[in-house]
Amino acid sequence: MPRVSAYPMVQVGDALELILARAQPLGTETVDLMHARGRVLGQDIVADADLPGLPRSSVDGYAVMAGDDAAEFEVLEEVTAGRLAHVQVRPGTAVHIMTGGTLPPGADAVVMVEEVEQTNGRAILHHRPRRGENVHPPGMDLTQGQHVLAAGSRIGAAEVGLLATVGCAQVPVYRRPRVAVLATGDELVEPHETPPPGSVRDSNRYALMAAVEDAGAEVVWHAHARDDEAELERAMRQGLAAADVLITSGGVSMGTRDLIKPLLERMATIQFGRVSFKPGKPLTFATTEDSKLAFGLPGFPVSSLVTFEVFVRPALLRLGGATQVLRPRVRVALGHEIRPDSVRLEYQRAIVTWQDDRFVARTTGLQSSSRLMSIVGANALLEIEPGTESLPKGTMVQALLLANL
Repeated sequence: MPRVSAYPMVQVGDALELILARAQPLGTETVDLMHARGRVLGQDIVADADLPGLPRSSVDGYAVMAGDDAAEFEVLEEVTAGRLAHVQVRPGTAVHIMTGGTLPPGADAVVMVEEVEQTNGRAILHHRPRRGENVHPPGMDLTQGQHVLAAGSRIGAAEVGLLATVGCAQVPVYRRPRVAVLATGDELVEPHETPPPGSVRDSNRYALMAAVEDAGAEVVWHAHARDDEAELERAMRQGLAAADVLITSGGVSMGTRDLIKPLLERMATIQFGRVSFKPGKPLTFATTEDSKLAFGLPGFPVSSLVTFEVFVRPALLRLGGATQVLRPRVRVALGHEIRPDSVRLEYQRAIVTWQDDRFVARTTGLQSSSRLMSIVGANALLEIEPGTESLPKGTMVQALLLANL
């Protein structure tokens, strides 16, 4: 008699919706601005003052009164950025000013230095400016009280600069999710070891730990456990005790040594145990009474990473407070024929480039779930709907962008 799974098959969209509904943002903390990059902002940020606070020059030139038709101008002094003028501009006078310098009283325009001839303290203008020309007025960049960054924003280099601009030296951020990663299987050995016949090096644990950190979370515990029920249960409980999220790889299918699902049933509530998804049908998701999340990922390296990308990464981002948790999607043209899976939505690894005014995708070759090379260098996952007919070259499909093109 064939074995039948006790878990109903769920669709990809339903599975993701279920996961995100149970991934609630963690609490907030405060970090120094120097350590804010990569974190998620915990509250809205407003400008503490107008920027600029006073009118300033946008060029190197001469500050004058617009409409002054004097034949030549007396240059009263030079003003550089960060230094205020000691004089007032009157008809027939000018101030030599540098980019970023504050306009002296009386001046309301700046003539670029390339359009001025200066000799012995006198300036002749070859251009008559209009009022406000080459001047940044107060509040041009920011106005006091203006909302400049929203809670849930990922903090990058530009955001760090903006936080510094508005004086936010101590930054409120969401706590990073703590993650435990457990690799399972009698066949695994450490990367520095030479695998004996029938064994392989443990690539999943290290790939998943890197993916966890790329998603803005932190790995606080990791281990390898053999396919022994007592050892696995002990390790899983340790991982759940140490972290907000437990990620396991391997042991979730229907073999006699696939023990993760039964063990999760003892310590959590399994929300689903199968997804109509390729590669990674046996993906399992469970939640504990204290709202911790557990993901049982498949053991093949590509299945493990692809299921992480589609299901686990959004959950970690949501736990970390991010409002945008899904990868951007674009329509791409197939660069060659693709045969879809007849039953399941398939995520094929691909390289997307811009050709002939559109995005074109070519897969990375053999899409075996064990072939890690199929995801190395890929910048997209193609969403291939199930079907019985091959998709010819040029067919438009949807793609998740994994990296900048």
